[in-house]
Order: sequence, then C-alpha cells, then structure tokens
Amino acid sequence: MGFLSVIRRWALRDKMPIREIARRTGLSRNTIRKYLREGAAEATFKTPSRPSKLDPYADRLSAWLLAQTRKSRKERRTVKLMHEDLVKLGYDGSYERVAAFARAWRADRHRVEQTTGRGTFVPLVFQPGEAFQFDWSEDWATIGGERVKLQVAHTKLSHSRAFIVRAYPLQTHEMLFDAHWHAFRVFGGVPGRGVYDNMKTAVDRVGRGKQRDVNARFQSMASHYVFETEFCNPAAGWEKGQVEKSVRDARNRLWQVMPVFKDLEELNQWLEDRCVALWSETAHRELPGSIADAWEAEKSVLMALPPAFDGFVEHSKRVSPTCLITFERNRYSVPASFANWPVSLRVYPERLVIVAEGQIVCTHDRIIERSHRKPGRVIYDWRHYLAVIQRKPGALRNGAPFTEMPDIFCRLQNHMLRKPGGDREMVDILSLVLHHDESAVLRAVELALEAGVPTKTHILNLLHRLIDPKQTDHPKIDPPDALALETAPKANVDRYDDLRQAGEKRNAS
Repeated sequence: MGFLSVIRRWALRDKMPIREIARRTGLSRNTIRKYLREGAAEATFKTPSRPSKLDPYADRLSAWLLAQTRKSRKERRTVKLMHEDLVKLGYDGSYERVAAFARAWRADRHRVEQTTGRGTFVPLVFQPGEAFQFDWSEDWATIGGERVKLQVAHTKLSHSRAFIVRAYPLQTHEMLFDAHWHAFRVFGGVPGRGVYDNMKTAVDRVGRGKQRDVNARFQSMASHYVFETEFCNPAAGWEKGQVEKSVRDARNRLWQVMPVFKDLEELNQWLEDRCVALWSETAHRELPGSIADAWEAEKSVLMALPPAFDGFVEHSKRVSPTCLITFERNRYSVPASFANWPVSLRVYPERLVIVAEGQIVCTHDRIIERSHRKPGRVIYDWRHYLAVIQRKPGALRNGAPFTEMPDIFCRLQNHMLRKPGGDREMVDILSLVLHHDESAVLRAVELALEAGVPTKTHILNLLHRLIDPKQTDHPKIDPPDALALETAPKANVDRYDDLRQAGEKRNAS
C-alpha cells in the first residue's frame, strides 16, 4: 500500500511522466496506467479459483457436518472420522484440506445464526399487572455448616421488574406451588398471565407449535390464582429474558455475598428481605425512579390475593404391619388402627399429612436427604403404638418407638419395670394421653416422682386433681357460740364394730 501511495504522489502531485515512474519502479507502463485509472488507494490481490480434490465431495461433507450439529456433544463424529469415510468413497486428498473445509463451514454457519437467528430480537413492552415470568436455577449455600445444592425459584413482574427469589431442596410440584404463593404474597397480588419454559412440573408433553399438555395439578393452581399460562418455544429462553437476566444477576447480588444460615427457613427470609431491599437500590431501565417506585404503581392493578392454594401432591400408600409407610427412602409411623390398610399421603414442602377416610390421621415433619449414601431414617410417634402395647404390654420394654418418649415417662418406666406387673401399669399410664392433655399427664407423673410414690393409683389421683381441682380457698367462717361442741368427738372405731355385729346379725358390711 505504501508503494502504491508513492506512485500516486509522483503522478498526481509531482506531475512525473509515466515513463520516469516506470524506470524508477521497474513496473510496466501499462500496470502504472491501470493503478492510476482505477483510482485505487490500496492494492488488492485476487486469489484465482483453483480446482480441489474435495470439490466432488463438498455437498456430502456439508450434509455430514449439518447432521452432527443435531446430535449431542458426546455423540458427534470427529472430522478425522469423516476424512476416513471420504477416503472409502474415493477421496485421495489430505486431512488438512478436510479440516479447513469444516472450519470454514462452521464459521459461515455461526455468522448466519448471529445475523438471521438468535442474534435478532424484538423489544417487548408489558402493561402494569399484565404478566410475570418464572424460572428455576441451581445454586449453592452453606446451611448448618454444610454446603448444600439448592433449587431456586425466580419470579419477576414483567412491568415493574420486581423480583423474588426462594430456595428449595427439590424442584417438585409442591415446591413450585409454594414458590408461587410466596411470590404473590410479596408482590401483593396476582398478575394476569404467567410465562414459563417447558418445565416437567408444568408440561406433561410438548406438542407442535404452542400446543402443550399441561399438568392437571399445575392447571388447578393456575385456576385457583386466576391467571393464564403461556409457555415458551423449546430452547427459546429469550422469550422470558427478564427472568433469565434475574437468574444471572442474582448470582452476583445474592449468592456470592450471602452469610451462613442455620436452616432453610432463615435463608429464605434473608433472600426475601434482600430482594425487597434491592428494589429500592435498583433503577428501572425504562421507567423513571427505582423498581420499588414502579412496583408501588403496579400493585394497585394486581388482582387481590386469594387464600393460599392447597398445593400438595397425593400418593397412595399401604401401612405396613409395623405401622409404617415409606416415602423418599424414609419411613414414618401411622396410628396402629390403620395397620395393613391403604391411606393417602399428602406431600407438602415441609410436612407430610396422612389421610384416611377423608380425615387427617397424623402429620410428620418432612425429612429430605440429598445424599443417597446415608441410610433412610425411621420417624416414630410413640403415641401411634399405644393400641398395640395395650394388647402386648411386653413390647414396651424394648419397643423402638418408645425410646423417643419424654424424659419423665422414661424415668417412670425405670421404676415401673422393676416390679411385677409394672409393664401393664406403665401401659395404663401412657394410655392416659389418649383421653387427657399430655402436659397434664406429664405433670402428674412428675409430681408422683417428686413425692417418691410412682404408682398408677397415685398418678391417677394427682391427674384428677389437676384436671378437676376443687376450691380449697374457702372463706373463713366464725360459727356462733351456740353451735360450739361441749364435748369434742373422739376417734373410736369400736362403736362401728358394735354396729356391724350387733345381735349376731350383720347389719352393715
């Protein structure tokens, strides 16, 4: 380019003849005239097209490369294997030529996708209260001194950009329903439409176009909160780009700066408080003011929040002869009257409810263990086995459920089992919790132990006094002198014996 600039300066500025320029440069006069006639400021060199041994196989190789893009990364064939296949078809060129063709093909395809496909978008505008977007992500937090992987629910209002984040141990239906309730609670109402991807907890089958087979329980939740559902096209996350950006921003603004928490409830409370605080700290990109200002204006348009959706997932279970049901590798006790009978298990995020014949039988706190290396746990309620030990009192001595009794009952059991018939008496005392308040029974046992008389009769006497106490603070009465006894009575039981055996007759017994 510098050489061409010298030629142009000599000819156009210094008015040097073409013959002199040709003598100085060694170029032909026709070449110099061509450069000056075209007015080119920089030299260009055209590479002549030369035939290649790969030309007859170019279409076949392009088809192979396109087919590989539709497969997963682990199933794709390498260019070296494609070269071997071409050799079998008669290609006698080098592997480098095939690799160069593959690089050029991929570059062209990437350029086309960036200009005509994913690289082009249409800005979206949402009216107040029109829609919200929902998505899941995976993040890590330190809970109880252990680093735990969590499934995080992100919900974002499309107009005001107000967002809420809540963490769960699993990505299941009951967690999804709970996340919606807490999001609507924080937002102060329900928008008119929800935008989702094709998550398995919402869509049973993805059809052609916008056809979806929506999960029945998910549809029930949407009907309860009265909002329409809209699902993105497969692999088109940009259709809910606001919540996708919220997922990315949350990692920097929340997860990388969070402290250590003692349990999941404390973590979710911190996430909720932090999200609400970020509304005031973050400026809205399209509206004046912050996200909190836009949310205050949008809140009045949202539909009033209905009662929480009863978002349980129901399973049919059969109670074992040991009064247990199994769920997620853990076993939970059920009252003995339902042994060997079918029951319904309603699964909530934090608890399990066992239902039989339309009535709630019992409730347990849900245990979620992410590690499959740990053995399953057994969660007993000793009250569920009282009907069994009433028939088999000997099972009380080594019964596994009764190791979890209150300490007062355990101390009483140590006294009772030392004497004959103590098993039966202990069972009768434990059975009192079926008919009386457990705290009153525990207090009666505690008083009996303090008095040193841990017997069934004494505990029943104390319990009746606690349950139905008689008034002992009667007002003091001063009787008149006319009612005073002249002779104080004496304790003499001989008169009672005389009455019993007067005249060889038993008048009283």
